[in-house]
Amino acid sequence: MGALVPCIVVSIGYILLVLFLAEVGRRIIAPLNPGLVKIALNEAVAAAELCGACFELIIIADNYGLTAYAVVLFLLTIWWGMHWGDATACPYNHFEEYVQGNMTRQETIVRTVAETVGGVAVFKLIQLLWSLEIAETHVGRSHSAIYDVCTADLTVPVLHGAIIEGVATMICRLGSRLISQREPQYAAAIDSFVATSMVCAAFNTSGGYLNPVLATSLKFGCRGHTPMEHFVVYWVGASLGAISSIYVWPHVDEALAVKEKSE
Repeated sequence: MGALVPCIVVSIGYILLVLFLAEVGRRIIAPLNPGLVKIALNEAVAAAELCGACFELIIIADNYGLTAYAVVLFLLTIWWGMHWGDATACPYNHFEEYVQGNMTRQETIVRTVAETVGGVAVFKLIQLLWSLEIAETHVGRSHSAIYDVCTADLTVPVLHGAIIEGVATMICRLGSRLISQREPQYAAAIDSFVATSMVCAAFNTSGGYLNPVLATSLKFGCRGHTPMEHFVVYWVGASLGAISSIYVWPHVDEALAVKEKSE
């Protein structure tokens, strides 16, 4: 199983298994009556799907490079946009809605807690799959990725990392708003391309997580930063970037309108 193709096929197979299990979970949840319980379950499933797939994406990035990682992430982002419905698996989306008065504090908390629980819990499944060591790229991973053994991705000072996560997140959110407003052809693919580009741009500095729950699931407690530093970079940095996009967007929208008018 040491050859390139078999190993990467195993990784893709694990990702497809995670997607399948998440889809089964959504179908089980679907008949439930609308409410916070259903919302929480859908968010937990989406977060587990996101983080489970991204654990395997780390394997792909480490062994096959950033290009392979980007291609798979690009395709996954399109898939998630088509299947998650109201769920986002990302807390700062709810923070934005709360700040704008579109979501209650209770729902914001419920969604965030559910996402965090789902994202952290899925590691048990991934650890089990890795422990099988079907592919050489999984040998030792079930141990090396655990709390206080894994290695953090942050390679810059904490403040710089927070700024990188914040700016990249803000660009993603501004891009999503622009795409939502203009509704171009292949909008999902364009949105996925913007998000994937920002992730790749920040990959070698902060890790390019751009999602507090994803970062917590994959890297909380890893050697290289303290829990507080992790919180500052991946929760505060990304969330402030997202919230900032609310206030930056009107200026971007106005500038684009003036440019279009002049043309």
